[in-house]
Amino acid sequence: MENFYLVIVGILFILAISDLIVGVSNDAVNFLNSAIGSKVASFKVIILVAALGVLVGAIFSSGMMEVARKGIFHPEMFYFSEIMLIFLAVMTTDIIMLDTFNTFGLPTSTTVSIVFELLGAAVGMATIKLIASPESMAVFKQFLFDHHLISNLNETLTLGDFINTGKALAIISGILFSVAVAFIIGAIVQYIARIIFSFNYKKRMKWFGGLWGGLAFTAITYFIIIKGANGASVIPQEAKDWLNNNTFLLLVYSFIFWTLFLQLLNWIFKVNILKAIVLVGTFSLAMAFAGNDLVNFIGVPIAGYNAFEIFKQSPGSDPNSLSMIAMSGKVATPTLFLLLAGLVMVLTLAFSRKARSVIKTSVDLSRQDVGDERFKANALSKALVRSSLNISKGMRKIIPSRMARAIDKQFQVLEDQAIKNDPNMPAFDLIRASVNLVLSSVLIALGTSLTLPLSTTYVTFMVAMGSSLSDKAWGRESAVYRISGVFSVVGGWFLTAFTAFTISFIIVFAYYYGGPITIAVFMILIVVLVYRSHLFHKKKEDERMVETEGVYGITEENLMERSNATLVANLKKIVREYNHVVSGLEAENIRTLRRTIKTIDEMAARTKYLKNHVNVIIDRLREDSVDSAYYLVEVLDYMREMVHSVSFFAKPAMDHVDNNHKPLRPEQITELKEISAQVEKIVKQVMYSILRSNFANQDELLEMQKHALSLLDRNRRNQVRRIKNGVVGTRNSILYLNLLSESKNLLLQTVNLYKSQRDFIKLKNKV
Repeated sequence: MENFYLVIVGILFILAISDLIVGVSNDAVNFLNSAIGSKVASFKVIILVAALGVLVGAIFSSGMMEVARKGIFHPEMFYFSEIMLIFLAVMTTDIIMLDTFNTFGLPTSTTVSIVFELLGAAVGMATIKLIASPESMAVFKQFLFDHHLISNLNETLTLGDFINTGKALAIISGILFSVAVAFIIGAIVQYIARIIFSFNYKKRMKWFGGLWGGLAFTAITYFIIIKGANGASVIPQEAKDWLNNNTFLLLVYSFIFWTLFLQLLNWIFKVNILKAIVLVGTFSLAMAFAGNDLVNFIGVPIAGYNAFEIFKQSPGSDPNSLSMIAMSGKVATPTLFLLLAGLVMVLTLAFSRKARSVIKTSVDLSRQDVGDERFKANALSKALVRSSLNISKGMRKIIPSRMARAIDKQFQVLEDQAIKNDPNMPAFDLIRASVNLVLSSVLIALGTSLTLPLSTTYVTFMVAMGSSLSDKAWGRESAVYRISGVFSVVGGWFLTAFTAFTISFIIVFAYYYGGPITIAVFMILIVVLVYRSHLFHKKKEDERMVETEGVYGITEENLMERSNATLVANLKKIVREYNHVVSGLEAENIRTLRRTIKTIDEMAARTKYLKNHVNVIIDRLREDSVDSAYYLVEVLDYMREMVHSVSFFAKPAMDHVDNNHKPLRPEQITELKEISAQVEKIVKQVMYSILRSNFANQDELLEMQKHALSLLDRNRRNQVRRIKNGVVGTRNSILYLNLLSESKNLLLQTVNLYKSQRDFIKLKNKV
């Protein structure tokens, strides 16, 4: 039996490594988004600074391990076998959930995940105990009575006796409270900072930079070093007492030292104080993250390891009746475990592609400029923006005009910071980055010092959103999308809580009643899910890189070559998918039609991306290329229309087959094949012309189009006769006439694209 639980401990630590990887991939956004968004240094330098912070922070995290062991439930109310299944269910749920969020690039809270997973698993196991046989419950009550855990044997046990409700509610309320506090403080401090420094902060930093840096470094010194040291087992108690007794003096000396030191560095060596704040802030936030969130990844396995040690120290004990009352005391976490965990976190930071996806989501929602908006506007975001505009207009009437103009001047973006279609431009400036980092560090470190596992994701994300709002990054061009994005992320957080509780509750039941076989099945399931999500994420990232390179990699010199290649690739797909629709209709093959719809939707998304970024392409052309750019816009419009035509051709066909309507008649399929052959012939002719930049065959192409259109007219008349003779029904007529109509649109747009590409190339060659 001991070997079985030793295997479980081994599984817990294997899951811990996996959890560290998927968890850090999610939480990297917490301490990297400000440094990466402001492009304070190269990515390698930022990662190196963050890695050092993580390693140091790992040592300060031992005090937080108590939350996983006894913060959510009372361990003395469970037997050894039960508590091990609780921990195993928690780790299983955590990996599945975090990996899913990472795959879709959404930041979620590892703290909320672990709290609600512990709560769900503990409630599940408590429910199992409460519905156990009367004999088992009598034995359990006798044990509780003997150890003075209940006052009498007739006492009725409830879920509240098993769950540490006071601590759990304090943790949950603290997490929710931190969301509002982080957003409000982030907005206020950023507004004050912008009024003081404006966007033209370089001049003012010469005189006030030391003071700003002194405040920032003092805050970091106090909350990270002084407060953080209280949780470190490697620091002697005497040193901790001295720090606590001399806090005020240390703050005063720290402020004076940092202010003078940074100001002198700026005057003498021209050191950029803001860069120093952002880099040190990244270090401190990474340190606070490791100190606060390491419990989310290894706290449960370490608690399982402690439980197993208690079991080993009781030879011959029955795991189904061995109480975990010994876990109620304080247990030190081995420093080696913390350092190994920190090392895994560092390696994940350096190599995880999923971490970069999550960072991108947060940076996109807080960037100063407009551009790609990942989230769509919804009714709530529209209503909030409209209300904000009305409130702003009302405030304008109250505030004196001179004061309003002075404030507006502070928020005017400089020309070299203005919106530019360049992916290498910073998403926001160093003033905002320093505010984000310092405030987040302070709030997280404060929570850590109080041993409250407040969510680093919630705090850093909401500070960034608050500072973005007050910095007027959410302008009228982007506000509805950004607000919608914030609601989507926050909604995902609440979904995290509900899902974590539910899944862990179900899994603990499965483990308890299913035994080792169920555990083995879930372990295999985790491997399969993580592997499949890795492939899915890799595919999406590769597609995104191709899209980005297809726009931002364009120059004046390679524009024609890339334009031709893109058009030809899309035209090939259009012909292929058009033919797939016809063959899918003929065979009534729903799988073929669904694959076709999926391919067309992907093509539509890529062409939409190109169309939405045509301004980026035009910006990269010379001033004398305006006329050719006009035709380039036309080409992209016609390409989009062609993709739409194929989409409107395919989706009704799939719905017809999916709804099991009567198939098209053989003569209709024959007619469609004739049209398909003509479409393929015309599109191939256009592809030939584009590839060779030879448009001498225009007359031949127009004749081919005329012939294809005459076939469409003939087929339409044939369908009218079928309707008149009652040969076909309503569903058949709607589908077939729609197919003919979209085929006609496709032919017309193909020739229009041919003409616009011809004019584009002619003008481009003249230039």
